[in-house]
Amino acid sequence: MVTLIDSLDDARPRHPEKAHRPDSEILRKPDWIRVRAPGSPVYNETRQIVRENNLVTVCEEAGCPNIGECWSKKHATMMIMGEICTRACAFCNVRTGLPTALDPNEPENVATAVAKLGLAHVVITSVDRDDLPDGGANHFAAVIRAIRAKTPTTTIEVLTPDFLRKEGALEIVVAAKPDVFNHNLETVPSKYLKVRPGARYFHSIRLLQKVKELDPTMFTKSGIMVGLGEERNEVLQLMDDLRSADVDFLTIGQYLAPSRKHHPVIRFVTPEEFKSFETIGHTKGFSLVSSSPLTRSSHHAGEDFAKLKAARLTQHKSA
Repeated sequence: MVTLIDSLDDARPRHPEKAHRPDSEILRKPDWIRVRAPGSPVYNETRQIVRENNLVTVCEEAGCPNIGECWSKKHATMMIMGEICTRACAFCNVRTGLPTALDPNEPENVATAVAKLGLAHVVITSVDRDDLPDGGANHFAAVIRAIRAKTPTTTIEVLTPDFLRKEGALEIVVAAKPDVFNHNLETVPSKYLKVRPGARYFHSIRLLQKVKELDPTMFTKSGIMVGLGEERNEVLQLMDDLRSADVDFLTIGQYLAPSRKHHPVIRFVTPEEFKSFETIGHTKGFSLVSSSPLTRSSHHAGEDFAKLKAARLTQHKSA
């Protein structure tokens, strides 16, 4: 578990908006949630490359349980535009506060790290930047262009904010031609007020739908967490909402509370239930569904991209 006392400095706690909340009960993790502690030589090499290029990764900032596995394969998800988010989602471990100015060297630094890591597929995500007129869309595009220039064969997946009230922002990112456009719904609509209060469920659905309208060839993807108190039928309705927006790929994983001050884990969903969601997702028309307790948006992203391309090819042949 990540502790809440981690801070930028003594006067700036990581989550000031959560500091005075009562502690939530911590449920004992079942055996299927266990992961190995990181520390392999390749893990340390990946960590060194990240540090040398002054990069932030969502792997560290969000306390991802898969960091040991991914970094041991030199797979790291880059988090651009700083490490401070303008929103305060109840599930998230990323710092909340007033962000710093954008780093003009970041696109080149990210591209350099991608080259050093030898990534065939890279995931670029970010904090929410509601303070910027474009929500950071032009910075996303600059990072995509820098990677294309340095490693043209690397495929690029973006995991973007919702660009709420940022007219024209989505168009800027889509025009930069990432191979996969991902935007996570995170949870079912009934939980938004408590879990994702700064976002709007149907705006996120519309965002994903508009990506396909702008570029029908672009793969789209979204992900949710379960164990937040949602009902099964709500998850099935969410699948239908995503399919109505022609989303190709859905990820479903177990929510794990970063601290006692975050939204509590209401229950641990069993592996059998995750398998059921995967089966149902395929019947609803998703090209790919990744559903397991430790599934995360960027987990096995490269392998999943290859599966997406293969699924589309099969669909075209059978059409």
